Amino acid sequence: MTSYLSHLECTICGAEYPSDRLSGVSPCCGKVLYARYDLPRIRAEVDRDRLAERTPNMWRFAELLPVDDPDNIVTLGEGGTPLMELKNLEQALGVSNLYVKEEGLNPTGTFKARGIAAAISKGLELGATGFTMPSAGNAAGAAAAYCARAGLSAKLNLVDGLIGDAGRQAVAVAQEQGLFDLSTLKEPYRAEGKKSMGLELAMQFGWRMPEAIIYPAGGGTGIIGMHKGFLELLELGWIKGDLPKFIAVQAEGCQPIVKAFHEGKDTAEPWPNATTVADGLRVPGPFADYLMLHAIRDTGGTALAVSDADMIAAMYELATAEGIFACPEGAATLVGYKRLIAEGFLRKDETTVLFNTGSGYKYLQLIEGVKG
Repeated sequence: MTSYLSHLECTICGAEYPSDRLSGVSPCCGKVLYARYDLPRIRAEVDRDRLAERTPNMWRFAELLPVDDPDNIVTLGEGGTPLMELKNLEQALGVSNLYVKEEGLNPTGTFKARGIAAAISKGLELGATGFTMPSAGNAAGAAAAYCARAGLSAKLNLVDGLIGDAGRQAVAVAQEQGLFDLSTLKEPYRAEGKKSMGLELAMQFGWRMPEAIIYPAGGGTGIIGMHKGFLELLELGWIKGDLPKFIAVQAEGCQPIVKAFHEGKDTAEPWPNATTVADGLRVPGPFADYLMLHAIRDTGGTALAVSDADMIAAMYELATAEGIFACPEGAATLVGYKRLIAEGFLRKDETTVLFNTGSGYKYLQLIEGVKG
């Protein structure tokens, strides 16, 4: 198994760049670079139906991931997370075909493990000796673990206020100490790791697509990566038909994408005085806002905001009804689902996947004293 990575491409103007060196944003436009693959070769040389025989982690999709030499893969067993039907909630809500993708079972307890594994593995392959990044906590935890696994240094800037402040610190550290900056979507490969959630989901559904995906949106890498991955699967002929509707859920106290979506804008204005108990949703100015908004509109999706109180109540509901201890970001998707069913945006029998992006064990303070 080896990567079929061919080049990098600017998501604004389409300019192409070589993938054999460490890269950040596009030199031409200063925006997100996408990793591109030789899809005709993959279509000719890779048997989709043999992928299930491989080790059940994200690297089973190696041809569509960026690492050329398998010896450079830094892994803690990320990926291969379960897709579970929520049968008790289906009965309670009077719905059917409701699933959760349980990303809280990844190493370090969140979906961040996928993106960090891909980015650090490719960075190692291209000569990086250490990494820096801003983080609300989950990405930093993953980066620390994977850098330790690889024997590389890490200088991580945790948020004490706004993610943008930590981001500026990461840029300074990268320049001063010669570390590579892994800031969200300011390098090409974290999105590739997140893309594997979509590839895996397609396989788990027997290479069919669900009708809707509800995803908690902060920086947006999950939505952006999966949308990119589904388009690649379509081009390969591995899936057919319509893509699932991407539905972004944000917090009422930080909803720049929701506002931009409903105002018909292609980019989002920074959200002032962002507040929410869900650390992963406290991203007032996502760098790749334009890609997130495109994915939502391209698939006929929508965006909505939910309250912190409803998120915490949904954490309790998922735990007591299904035994899933979700983070508030993941629980927000259940709140969004129930609202969209009530409003008629989703049918009661529509095949829908909620993404729980992390374990509730990271938020024990939120459920102290909750009773039902």
